[in-house]
Amino acid sequence: MKMPSSLEDLMQALRCLPGVGPKSAQRMAYHLLQRDQAGAQRLSQALSGALARVRHCEKCNNFTEQDVCALCGSPRRDARVLCVVEMPADLLMMEQAQCYNGMYFVLMGRLSPLDGVGARDIPLDRLLKRALDGEVEEVILATNFTMEGEATAHYIGELLRSRGMRVSRIARGLPVGGELEHVDSGTLAQAVVERRELT
Repeated sequence: MKMPSSLEDLMQALRCLPGVGPKSAQRMAYHLLQRDQAGAQRLSQALSGALARVRHCEKCNNFTEQDVCALCGSPRRDARVLCVVEMPADLLMMEQAQCYNGMYFVLMGRLSPLDGVGARDIPLDRLLKRALDGEVEEVILATNFTMEGEATAHYIGELLRSRGMRVSRIARGLPVGGELEHVDSGTLAQAVVERRELT
């Protein structure tokens, strides 16, 4: 039996989401059309609205509806420190932790040669312009501790250090409340290497 082309198009469109394969896309499409048409309408309107209004902040590259986002426009933030993260979700985690009050720059990705993502594919020129604007005194690299995140941090660190910028990297180690017997050996080894003197 041939499926209606609009239904097939919907299933194909849903497959653009991460982790959604053919079966998941089929279940979602059937659910939206059969059980939740109001939800499907809201989803359609929300997606259209976001595509029409959301853009990148001129300063930090995060998503916003204004030219400059609320964080970059806040006079309460410390403009002397710039934290570089991979994705907006990483920025949200930093904000939820309430451990940082500086500015951000969101790369919207990371270097990943195996996936065809090179230095030209992330906005390094915008990051350099932002970091070297005369206000920033330190750049904190808070990319993930994956091979790609480490490579990205190293590359950006070299770029910034060669221009005289002070660069630091977030530390790795044991989670708060973690017990040694439940920690993987790589994390434990890194915690020992990055130990600090008690004062």
